[in-house]
Amino acid sequence: MSVRPARPATPLPDFCRLPAVAALFAVGALTVTLMWLAPDNPRGWRGYSVGMLFVSWLSVLVALALCYARPWLQRLGGWMPYAGVWLLIELVVALASAVARWMDLALQLDLVHTTPMAFVRDNLLIAALLGAAMLRYFYVLAQWQARLAAVAHAQVDALQARIRPHFLFNSMNTVAALVRVDPAAAERTIEDLCELFRAALGQSQMSQAGGRDGTLADELELIERYLAIEQLRLGERLRIRRELEGLPADYPLPRLLLQPLVENAVRHGIQPLREGGEIVLRGVVDGRALTIDISNPLPPMPSTPGHGHGLTNVRQRVAYRYGARAVVDAGPRDGRFLVRLRLPLDPPPAEQP
Repeated sequence: MSVRPARPATPLPDFCRLPAVAALFAVGALTVTLMWLAPDNPRGWRGYSVGMLFVSWLSVLVALALCYARPWLQRLGGWMPYAGVWLLIELVVALASAVARWMDLALQLDLVHTTPMAFVRDNLLIAALLGAAMLRYFYVLAQWQARLAAVAHAQVDALQARIRPHFLFNSMNTVAALVRVDPAAAERTIEDLCELFRAALGQSQMSQAGGRDGTLADELELIERYLAIEQLRLGERLRIRRELEGLPADYPLPRLLLQPLVENAVRHGIQPLREGGEIVLRGVVDGRALTIDISNPLPPMPSTPGHGHGLTNVRQRVAYRYGARAVVDAGPRDGRFLVRLRLPLDPPPAEQP
């Protein structure tokens, strides 16, 4: 028995709430004002008042129709909900225009100086253009909000991936072994663990510039704390080469962007090798970009495969924070596994929480 896949839901604005209704009123009022300011318009206050009254009445009708129809439109998939909203706006405008023109003729008010067909046709064309533009705005706004939600979920997923049980257990075993033979080292290890978990839980201090970013110096310090813990556990098997001189210490960097990459290098490049290996951390300022390389040896036999969450999360966060100018490359190179981040030196400002 086959299961029919669910169509992806497309979020629609809540037309029963004030922001969407206010947007309808604002678009209608702006349209009437622009038409009144047109060069060939006599700019009579009577016509302007009647136009504002008609648009206000039309906005109320459209808002009511969309408010009641939203649950049914929301069940459609893909772009169909927005097409349904656009068609419903056109239907309401056509009926309201026809009723308004009929009332003008029946009461002999002489407010409209065009034929009924022309009046309805012109209103439909205006509503079609404005409705398409407004729905495009609502669609972009919904995509932006969905993107923010996806980033938030990615951060939660990254948090769960970073606090790996094997790392916690190994660190606790290291602390237990050091308590009697080297209490000072055990205390330092506990402090390093506290800093790692504080950063992972998002409780690290905000940078002096504010916002949600840390700095490159903060991230490198966090990496050193992590490596200090692993150094106690792996001993001489873990060798680190640092080529990080001359880097801008205050460069804005999302928190915990590099540490998961270093953790992957230890887990997949050092632990499987009996003799251990060398992890190389290299950074260089090249033109208008900051390049950071993290490389580790490739074991002859593949290590326990991961799910790729760490690297995928880094790609998503880099793309979200720096845009298309940033590049994240990863793959084997000269017998080693290399992850290279190329970030613009003039990144866009971070969004405030």
